[in-house]
Formats: sequence, C-alpha cells, structure tokens
Amino acid sequence: MTPDFDRLRQLGWPFDGWPTDSPWADTTARVRAETVDARPARVVAQHRTGYIVSDDRAEAFNIESLPAWQRPRQAQGARPCVGDWLLITGEPADAPRGLALLPRRTALTRAAAGEHYGQQVIAANIDVVFVVSGLTRDFNLRRIERYLALVRGGARGVLVLTRADQDASLGALTEAAHRRLTELTVPIVAVDARDRPSVGQLGPWLGAGQTAVVVGSSGAGKSTLTNTLLGDARMKTGAVREADARGRHTTSYRALWQLPGGACLIDTPGMRELKPTGEEALDDDGFVDVARVAERCAFRDCRHDQEPGCAINAAIAAGELDSRRVANYLKLQGEVQDAAARKAARAVPRPGRRKPSKAKLRRDDQRHGKS
Repeated sequence: MTPDFDRLRQLGWPFDGWPTDSPWADTTARVRAETVDARPARVVAQHRTGYIVSDDRAEAFNIESLPAWQRPRQAQGARPCVGDWLLITGEPADAPRGLALLPRRTALTRAAAGEHYGQQVIAANIDVVFVVSGLTRDFNLRRIERYLALVRGGARGVLVLTRADQDASLGALTEAAHRRLTELTVPIVAVDARDRPSVGQLGPWLGAGQTAVVVGSSGAGKSTLTNTLLGDARMKTGAVREADARGRHTTSYRALWQLPGGACLIDTPGMRELKPTGEEALDDDGFVDVARVAERCAFRDCRHDQEPGCAINAAIAAGELDSRRVANYLKLQGEVQDAAARKAARAVPRPGRRKPSKAKLRRDDQRHGKS
C-alpha cells in the first residue's frame, strides 16, 4: 500500500513521494526491494530498548529496534535519535520493526561526555534551533554563543529571550543585554513564554512541515514555551530558584511534538556540557563579525594576542568589538581545534586492532537479547 505522503509531509517528510534523486533514494530503493511494505516513520521519542515513531497510520507507537542500533560499541551517530526518519515494516498494532535509518539532512550535535572522542546527536532533520535564555540573573551571553556555535549544516539559529514579562527590576539587565546581543548575527525574539500571542512571534520559523528544536539551560522556559505552542500542558514545568535564578531539570527526555499550525517541535532537557565536535565553523556560526575583522589582520596565522597588525586588538581598543566576546571566540576556536585533532586521531587505525567478525557481532546480539 502506498504511504499517505500528504500526512507524512505534516511530520516533516521532505518529498511529495518516494525520493528519486537525493541521498535517501538509494536506501529507500534497496530496502523496498527487500521488503515490499516498507514505509517511512519518524522517531518522536527514544527509550532504552527501542523507539516510538509516528507515520501516516498512527501518531505514536513502539517499534522493534534493529540489533545494530543497540550494540554497546555502536557509535551514537549511527543510532536513530529524535527527529530521524526510518523505514519500518508491520502494522502499528502488530509489533512493527525498524529496517533502516535514512541519512540526516541536518543534525544538532555535541561532543559526548568522557575522555574518548564521540558525538551525541541531540536532534535530527531540523530546520531551526530555538536557543532559549531567560532574562534573569542567570542570563549568560557566553553560554548563548556556545549554543549558537553548535548550529550548522543548513539549520538556522534563533535566540528566544523568555521572561520578557518580568517587572522593571530586570530593566537594566534587558537594556545591557540588548546592547551586547546586537553583536550576534541571528534573529532575536523576546517573549512571555506563557502568553500565546507573544509566543506567536515565532510563527515565521514554524511553517507547515518545518521542524524546530528547543535548547537552553534548565529553567530557561523551554517546556513552558513548548506547552504554549502546543496549546496544552504536556511538558512538566518548574519555578526557578530564588537564590540564583537557576532552574531544575523538569524535562528528562527528548520528544517531538506536532504543533497545531503544522510544524514539528523537539523539546530537550537542559544541557550541562556543550563541547564542540570539531566540525564547527565559528566564522559562520554566530561570530561573523569577529571573523570579518580578523580578515584584516596583517598576518594570516595571527593568533590575536600581541602580534603587530592585529585587527582584532585594534577593534577592541576602538570599542568596535567586546573583549569578552573575542575571548570566548578564541576559547571556542581552541576547543574546536582540539576536538578536530581528537576526531582525526580516532579515525587512524590502531596497530593490531581488528574489525569485529560477524560471528562476534552475532554473539553480542544474543548476549543482549537480540536475535
């Protein structure tokens, strides 16, 4: 039976039918040749042993995971995450199973925690990233810049400032923040996350078939924003602490929701660590102004320290660039270079290290309850 592609388009499917000339075409053609009833489904939530998906037949149902997606040593980027498109087989009520992970158009990723290099995919196939920050004492422009540095690969960043409804005691912070935020080259929208007309300002980035992901620190108002966009309270929310204006974790998992207007929204927990993966291009990711000034440096390999003819230092002295912003740029640039070096080192085969045999992979699958 041919899938209802009009329904799939509402979930963010980027084609009017089966793809014919995209990176997805080869995978879909191969899988459909092997399994005639294969159809697309989108991951809307993930749990330890499987995935919850939506397709043209049902809103949310569990599927059986491919064994490869559950192998302990499988790279996180090779496993589905929220927002991914899969090919599945079987009816929603009859234990359907996954067949293949389709290539990602875009992804929001960060370096995984730990001493060994790895990547964690936060959300896949997204069009816009809403970086949410509350206008409270916890407001941190350096953290915002770090979030924006992770936005790349076709997705667009938008800064959403919540708690814009607070009293005049925050007026000075808002004014100072506004002056510093003008340095960012992204759209900035201030909203009352509890007020539907106010949140409606995000409409230009939430067209039918578009997918947005909401990121930010705990207590920034992400879940409140999500609930208002959804029109009901599906996500748990909490108040910020009086002592430091910081929030507690109320969202413990990532989930994709369909909005009344036809867009999809992915809500995420607050992230404590935001380490770059080594693939970021800071010149394009929130630091365009600094990069343009750096092009005027006398030396191509200028480190922007004490070198003669450094345009960055001259711009700081003239008040054209904020020294704290430049310091954050240089810090992030160093982290990106370090991550890129670790990634390159990981790609070099180690002497005596062999690829696991098919028999070894089968034993791993059996040990973890896979067949």
